[in-house]
Amino acid sequence: MAEPSGEQLLYLTDEQLRQGIEAMFFAYRGFTADPDRILQDQSYGRAHHRAVHFINCAPGTTVNNLLNILGVTKQSLNRVLRTLIADGLVESRVGRSDKRERHLYLTEEGKALEAQLSDAQRARMRSAYRKVGPEAVAGFRQVLEAMMDSDMRRNYQTLRETKS
Repeated sequence: MAEPSGEQLLYLTDEQLRQGIEAMFFAYRGFTADPDRILQDQSYGRAHHRAVHFINCAPGTTVNNLLNILGVTKQSLNRVLRTLIADGLVESRVGRSDKRERHLYLTEEGKALEAQLSDAQRARMRSAYRKVGPEAVAGFRQVLEAMMDSDMRRNYQTLRETKS
């Protein structure tokens, strides 16, 4: 006999799904509120935050890899990177084996900004995680991973593997 699927085990009404969607929107607003306040002082936005975050996660990442992770247009990313480079937060180095590649690194000032942004988000996540406990935390991550498209999940897993 076949094992029941997760959907068969958990029946969800449209109302429960709507509530989950709304909770996700409001949680995202909370999750981004602290970094938004920090970034506003420097006239940066969430695109700058995402770029700084992922360059920090993978120092030396290429522009093409960052494009793949962020899923933005080259024009959009170039606008963000030009600002971060001009402001001394990101350094772009020519590739050693392929001179066409640009490898991205945070400067000390960029690392300080990234730490400030991440500290704010970690504090919010830590507080929430402590309130709900380890089983809920594990379930939350499983839900997030299940929501990812296969390409995004591959990028996420690759990033996690490079951190291990």
